[in-house]
Amino acid sequence: MAQWLVAAKRADFQGIADRYKIDPVIARLIRNRDVIGDDAIWKYLKGGKEDLHEPLLLKDMDKAVRILKEKIASGAGIRIIGDYDADGICASHILLRGLTECGAKADTVIPHRVKDGYGLNEALLEEAASEGVDTVVTCDNGIAAAAQIAYGKRLGLTIIVTDHHEIPYEEDGEGNRRYLLPKAAAVVDPKREDCDYPCKNICGAVVAYKLAQQLLAECGKADITDELLEIAAFATVCDLMELKDENRIIVKCGLENMRHTRNFGLRALMDACGIEPGKLSAYHIGFVLGPCMNATGRLDTAKRALELLQSSQKAEAARLAAELKDLNDIRKEMTVKGTEEAVAFIESRRMQKDRVLVVYLPKVHESLAGIIAGRIREKYGKPAFVLTKGEEGVKGSGRSIENYHMYEEMTRCKECFIKYGGHKMAAGLSMEEKDVDVFREKINQECRLTKEDLEEKIHIDVAMPLSYITKELIRELELLEPFGVGNGKPVFAQKDVHILSGRIIGKNRNVGKYSVTDGSGYCYDMVYFGDLEAFHGFLAEKAGEPMVNRLYSGERADIPVSIIYYPDINRYGGKESIQIVMRGYR
Repeated sequence: MAQWLVAAKRADFQGIADRYKIDPVIARLIRNRDVIGDDAIWKYLKGGKEDLHEPLLLKDMDKAVRILKEKIASGAGIRIIGDYDADGICASHILLRGLTECGAKADTVIPHRVKDGYGLNEALLEEAASEGVDTVVTCDNGIAAAAQIAYGKRLGLTIIVTDHHEIPYEEDGEGNRRYLLPKAAAVVDPKREDCDYPCKNICGAVVAYKLAQQLLAECGKADITDELLEIAAFATVCDLMELKDENRIIVKCGLENMRHTRNFGLRALMDACGIEPGKLSAYHIGFVLGPCMNATGRLDTAKRALELLQSSQKAEAARLAAELKDLNDIRKEMTVKGTEEAVAFIESRRMQKDRVLVVYLPKVHESLAGIIAGRIREKYGKPAFVLTKGEEGVKGSGRSIENYHMYEEMTRCKECFIKYGGHKMAAGLSMEEKDVDVFREKINQECRLTKEDLEEKIHIDVAMPLSYITKELIRELELLEPFGVGNGKPVFAQKDVHILSGRIIGKNRNVGKYSVTDGSGYCYDMVYFGDLEAFHGFLAEKAGEPMVNRLYSGERADIPVSIIYYPDINRYGGKESIQIVMRGYR
């Protein structure tokens, strides 16, 4: 059973509440997110574009902009080489838009996941040189391509790297690291050891946005940063960046822009997915729109998603958006099947005791490895790698848990890989088939995760009685949005909530709706969208099957449970009422 841990961080909650005219509960939630001090609190509640960090704080930004201005002035051909996921697609669009606005002779190439693999390769550089390209700008890749960049330079190419991934390093016997920067004309990556940029965890598209922003300013061109900001925000959510510091401001401002977007592609994708633009949230980007954009790079070519963002005609945008949605529907079916195969693999080999799960599924489409790894991580609560058979050797992706820095742990067994890269929470790799079992053994041998690290923990923000909830408080909770990684939706808890009656609702009869009380004399509506079968089993174990039957038969029951929840406002028939959304129980 998961541990429930109630936050116990201290602050003058009433003082903060009075100063910012918010409820003390909101003040407590802000403190729980480690937002401390008047400047940080003000920026969290009121921050806007003026609070974003200056692009020139990024190391080598000045060099990159100077080189690009020279190349634009001379009419040199510039090629952007991106990546096939949503971050790389968005970064490519931002850079191309910024460069062409400044008069550059520029184009974009996004590698094919299967044919080209991730990032720069010799063939892409040879193609660029043969087509008269003078300068290559990478986005969302390049930091681990030192050999390829050296080769590109020998071909006469000027190469600028913009990336956000971890810098490769070598370690001596005493644990000292020597970081290996590629010898490009400029290397813009906030993870550089010598880079003082305040927000290290920005995505590739935000690095591209900063470069475009500085280039536009120095070229004296029209300010199109609002247009580009929404694309950077989209990528920030899709690439699971922590919504802290400027990332949260970028997403907050970007969402406001997207709700009124003039980008035909984004609007068409919202329409295809049945999302009302005015109600767009980070959830919609992360779980509905983003997967559609990623699906093209997984099952077809990411060029289609780039074309969607670049669409200048509504009809073309609508056609492309429909194709992206259809591809994602196919991807979802393939993912379900692949996840079932992964679970069967683990169970049949009794690998559940491994602290790091390494699953080899030769026949699964290599583009689905990362998604399936994420599902396996969620099911078992452990770091997971899913490996598949590629055209050459084995390829795979990993997804991590909070206490496990995946890239650093992979570096401990780098001899197993042909190529690898990534960051704390996710990584990609290629290897020879003969090394799969060696890798599984080595990564587990090196693993220092303890039993406590692997225990599921639910962090509760506030133990709050249901009777404290008001519509005003629920509306104030919107001040904390957008929610996502690093700025999660608040978690509230209360003991001894008595369930009085219940019924099953929804088109698929998969939602529980209950009448509950907390002893204050009031009854509340509560809904549960989780595993109803497991919940019914829990209630039967606690109160007996006859009491559960009474609960759903319309007779009055009384089953006390402790719940974690989020309060919401239910709008129906023109009326508003408070509704409790149960997220867990015990």
